[in-house]
Amino acid sequence: MMISSRHISLLTALCISACFANAQDLVILHTNDTHSQIEEIRAGKGAGLGGVHRRAAYFDSVRSSCPNVLLLDAGDYNQGTPYFNVFHGNLEIELMNALGYEVVGLGNHEFDNGQEELARRLSMARFRTVCANYDFTGTPLDGLIEPYVIIDKGGWKIGIFGLTLDLREIVAKDNLRGLVYRDAASVALDISEKLKTEERCDLVIALTHLGYDVQDDDDNPVSDVFLASISEYIDIIIGGHSHTFLSKAMEFPNARGKDVPVVQTGEKGEWVGRFDIFFDGN
Repeated sequence: MMISSRHISLLTALCISACFANAQDLVILHTNDTHSQIEEIRAGKGAGLGGVHRRAAYFDSVRSSCPNVLLLDAGDYNQGTPYFNVFHGNLEIELMNALGYEVVGLGNHEFDNGQEELARRLSMARFRTVCANYDFTGTPLDGLIEPYVIIDKGGWKIGIFGLTLDLREIVAKDNLRGLVYRDAASVALDISEKLKTEERCDLVIALTHLGYDVQDDDDNPVSDVFLASISEYIDIIIGGHSHTFLSKAMEFPNARGKDVPVVQTGEKGEWVGRFDIFFDGN
């Protein structure tokens, strides 16, 4: 399997070769930390970027030429503009449904209005939400969040599991009542091995809201970079939380010496990440 990655500005005109001509087996588009940025950014850093309409136009252009497109988000799609406060997160769910997101990670700001409100919103979602390192049994979120999902695209099995940082220091205790945190690193090793060896997935993706590196959050020792270094069966790490903009995939050797690409696309929907994936039959 060979993987290439590029990030594409939503502001500039796009010049994209047709997927059919390049014969990609799969295209993955991904975002993170969009933070209720419904309109384009009006002023300051990132002015002129972002905006759901720009994302929609780009997604449509890729889907029109690529037969197998997978759209993912790494969490914190809530909170950050008055749209969230006025519409209580409904608008974000409706727009993500319309944009065709398939699998979405769980960020800390999804809990801002409590579990009952999050459960109400997720019941409206047509996408699937993943988080493997929390036990939601007996809470309002029970049954609405899965540890992992397996997606079939073009005959390829894509295993996607979610990880969220330890929320106990950054989310109100009442909003976490009944949730049981499990160490993200150990859960990731177990789930990724299951997906690769038992489920026989062709591609295993960690959809994380941990932060790019420990320097981004010293209280959270499990980062994307650390996860890549200890993993054996993770093929791609798509991250969020630290709002890190990576203009290209950063690769880190895993426990077997294989390079694992780590990506993150900044914040507010300023950028969309893209992987063009070619399976070599092995």
